Amino acid sequence: MRFLLTDEQREFAQALDGMLGASGTPAVARAWAAGEHRPGRALWARIADAGVFGLAVPERHGGTGLLPVELALSFVELGRHAVPGPLAETVAAAAFLERLGGEPVAGKWLPRIAAGGAVVSLCAGAEPYALDADAADTVLVVRGDTVCRTDAHGPVQTSLDPARRPARPLGGTALARGPAVSAAAAHAVEVARLATAAQSLGLGRALLAATVSYVKQRTQFGVAIGSFQAVKHRLADTLIGLEFAQPLVHAAALALAAGAPSAGREVAAAKVAAGEAGYAAARTALQLHGAIGYTEELDLSLWLRKARPLRDTWGTPAACRARVLTG
Repeated sequence: MRFLLTDEQREFAQALDGMLGASGTPAVARAWAAGEHRPGRALWARIADAGVFGLAVPERHGGTGLLPVELALSFVELGRHAVPGPLAETVAAAAFLERLGGEPVAGKWLPRIAAGGAVVSLCAGAEPYALDADAADTVLVVRGDTVCRTDAHGPVQTSLDPARRPARPLGGTALARGPAVSAAAAHAVEVARLATAAQSLGLGRALLAATVSYVKQRTQFGVAIGSFQAVKHRLADTLIGLEFAQPLVHAAALALAAGAPSAGREVAAAKVAAGEAGYAAARTALQLHGAIGYTEELDLSLWLRKARPLRDTWGTPAACRARVLTG
């Protein structure tokens, strides 16, 4: 497949990159991890103003319709800057509500999601926890062919990534039942997987860039460690993994946009490749930064600790490989 971004798509990604780069996302992530959500909500509003959440909301509700390619480009930048919050969950919830239909519920939440006025977490499948339920305006819980909405949750659980704050949703009011719920949930999972794969790709690229910069500065035996062949090989392997993952993410976005029968399989393949590449980038960054890489004071830790949770959420590598094999 030959895939080239349009000028508009490249400019959109560059504009989002510039905005996030000037937003002090490390401080926002640290505040979010401490349970202080105001800086994160302010950043959330700016992201919405850039049109990111509208990419999963239909035009009649204030969005631009589901545009998977642009959505993937956006989430690469969100991952590159380690933006906290239930980002993938919110766009997946929007896709779920749009596919489910039912104007009273969709009409209430979709315009708010597009405008950045609502943070929505989605809990679907066997996963018992909802991400950032304490910060969300509501949580949608899908169990089988039933979807419930709840604002109540249990204690926030610890996570490898402190900025990911899972909690078990409690109670809830049933919104819909039936096969349409299961179908909408399956679609939402594909959107969440694509968004998470793109986040992993952006995260990996940020980690690789930080590591390349560091090995040019750190010296041993009077020379930069980046001149050592073993270091060059490790960085090259990391780059190859990320470069191989990128076209899979783009192909998955195109398949989802076209509603292709193979979309679920292609999204799962992208999730595996990007998740593993991002995790490999984190391992490379940790090793080549040496002992300093283990310190929480270093902003790099905010990226390092996201890699494995992103790899495993919305489908572990084993689950996604099984999805690819079963077609």
